[in-house]
Amino acid sequence: MQYDIRTAYNKNYSPEKYRQLLKQLNAGQLLPIAFRVAETPVFLTADFHDRLLAASRDILKTVLQPDFKQLTERAIPDKWRVANENDHPHFMAIDFGVCQDAEGNIVPKLIELQGFPSLYGFQVLLGDAYREVFDIPDVWTIYFNGMTKANYLDLFKKTVLGPHQPEEVVLMDVNAHSQKTLIDFKVTQQYLGTPIVSLSELKQKGNQLFYTAEDGEDKLIKRIYNRLIFDEIDTDGNPFENSVDIRQPLDVEWITHPNWFYRISKFTMPFLQGEAIPKTYFLHELGTIPTDLENYVLKPLFSFAGQGVIIDVTQQDIADIKDPENWILQEKVYYEPVVQAPDDGVKAEIRLLYLWPDGDAEPTLAVNLARLSRGKMIGVRYNKDYDWVGGTVAFMPK
Repeated sequence: MQYDIRTAYNKNYSPEKYRQLLKQLNAGQLLPIAFRVAETPVFLTADFHDRLLAASRDILKTVLQPDFKQLTERAIPDKWRVANENDHPHFMAIDFGVCQDAEGNIVPKLIELQGFPSLYGFQVLLGDAYREVFDIPDVWTIYFNGMTKANYLDLFKKTVLGPHQPEEVVLMDVNAHSQKTLIDFKVTQQYLGTPIVSLSELKQKGNQLFYTAEDGEDKLIKRIYNRLIFDEIDTDGNPFENSVDIRQPLDVEWITHPNWFYRISKFTMPFLQGEAIPKTYFLHELGTIPTDLENYVLKPLFSFAGQGVIIDVTQQDIADIKDPENWILQEKVYYEPVVQAPDDGVKAEIRLLYLWPDGDAEPTLAVNLARLSRGKMIGVRYNKDYDWVGGTVAFMPK
């Protein structure tokens, strides 16, 4: 998107340097990264950076309003409601597609938002690797609000650990040691010192949780850095048959509490307003079906990674929905292929990553994640046979 550095980067690019990038990212890891890393970062203009900030402020107005919990109470499925919810999420991720408006300006359009952690550790490693391998000048940064790597990691540490010692805080996922995002878990462990545990490794004694440390002793868990999404354990039977039922009142802090995954999600979009917000309706509240359905997508509220989304919507699709209260109809967002690959333009999505430690009045925009696509949708499964696609990061002028 920034012409001069894009031209220089592409001229400097070679398949050998890309292999060097992957080698550097995988150095010291037992398993290679399980998702595709793109051949290039994104380079944002100052104008687009400012538009991102303006759009995110519009969204935060809703999240920060006093009645936000009341607005989103229905978002939490009864089956997955967890006890001891706190007052705010510790992490927020807001996804924007890079689009073009009617006047030809490159603008952000909201795609989705999450009250859930993303790759807060890996993005630091990725930004450093791109910079080193491809000689990206120091006038470009992946951080917001004037942050450096050092004070970003300080804020990350403050958010995750709070007043506790690293061994008292565990990074927890369903099968943590075999997740696609294991690289992020490992990098986070290197930066913060937090142990990595799977759901099945939690031990309950009374209302307290423990894990077995490397020395064989059971260690008390005071905080859980939660990376578990309930969709991954959703079964017809008891999903906690072979593990601790983490929904019960436990003497443990959640970073971020699982209920926020639902509160700040697709469910939030009908309440948002702003130039970057596509028109979005709860399906059960839709009085009249739009005549231009080709300009809308149909999304289930309680799914992730693009699963269940109907892109080419018909009247029959809407009629077939048995639980319209759990679906939204959202105006389509048309990505503009603004990232110039050697052969063609590539579509991009920018994810703004916020940190919100206890004691702060509001979240801080800290770093970003980007994804490149040539497919119909952004996700990995829609871009399997392409190059210059996958996970990346955006650099911005300091």
